[in-house]
Amino acid sequence: MAANVESMFYVREAPWHGLGNRVEQALSSEEALKKAELDWTVIQRPIQTDAQMEIPGYKANIRATDQRILGVVTDRYKIVQNHEAFAFTDELLGEGVKYETAGSLQNGKKVWLLAKLPENFNITGDSVTSYLVFSNSHDGSGSIKVAMTPIRVVCQNTLNLALNNAQRIWSTTHKGDMKSKLDEAKKTLLLAEFYMDRLGEEAERLNKIKLPDHKVMEYIDMLIPMPDNPSKLQEKNVHQLRGDMQLRYFEAPDLDHVGKNAYRFINAVSDFATHSKPLRETATFRENLFMRTIEGNPLIDKAYELVLAAV
Repeated sequence: MAANVESMFYVREAPWHGLGNRVEQALSSEEALKKAELDWTVIQRPIQTDAQMEIPGYKANIRATDQRILGVVTDRYKIVQNHEAFAFTDELLGEGVKYETAGSLQNGKKVWLLAKLPENFNITGDSVTSYLVFSNSHDGSGSIKVAMTPIRVVCQNTLNLALNNAQRIWSTTHKGDMKSKLDEAKKTLLLAEFYMDRLGEEAERLNKIKLPDHKVMEYIDMLIPMPDNPSKLQEKNVHQLRGDMQLRYFEAPDLDHVGKNAYRFINAVSDFATHSKPLRETATFRENLFMRTIEGNPLIDKAYELVLAAV
């Protein structure tokens, strides 16, 4: 398994260049847990010095199946097991929920699962599917997060805009009463519906913001700035990236029906952010790209800020 993906499954079309176990249809939680190779638990053990003295206030999170140390955490850290994450999502979305991908990163330190929400939305003539992503870390480095991510069906671009008037992410630390915290997270489904309503309204507004070609070029230059005193190679790279984004705005087939407006521009930037490869492909760039479906993509949010500032 390449890069930082330890294990995962996917439905039909492979993300991240075919990593993981391919399945033909979305799976139940029990099936997904096994196919993603997440059917293991985390245990905690005290930490000792070389002299066998226990270090107070800290414990090691250890994977029970292979005794791999996942991280060092404080005594207050509460474990959320992988099967509990699936059980939570099952209960949140109701009977019959299916999972389209799930997996483990960094040798079990981080895990995620992605389930398709039952309702499809029509946004400015586009079919948009919303997904719920649950992510968790076992190494103490991050919080538990539940996020709603809308994706345009025709091109698989994310539309997870940072809207001021609608929340799409819920998160909490691994401390306190985890049962009550996860019960609180069930409100995310209501947040998802509210977010999609607001996203539809915002898309309609963006559709009405006309953008002349020279303004689009100006925005692209701002999104992909030229460094001060660039070398020949840097200059070439910036022009290459700008050209890629320009093609995604002016010539993308899936945007033929969309006028030259802010909604088209946001989709072009999303296409670039979601699908373009970096000039230097690191071992973790695809994993980082996936995690930005949860956190939000700063490039898309910057493009959104630019077009709103011009109104």
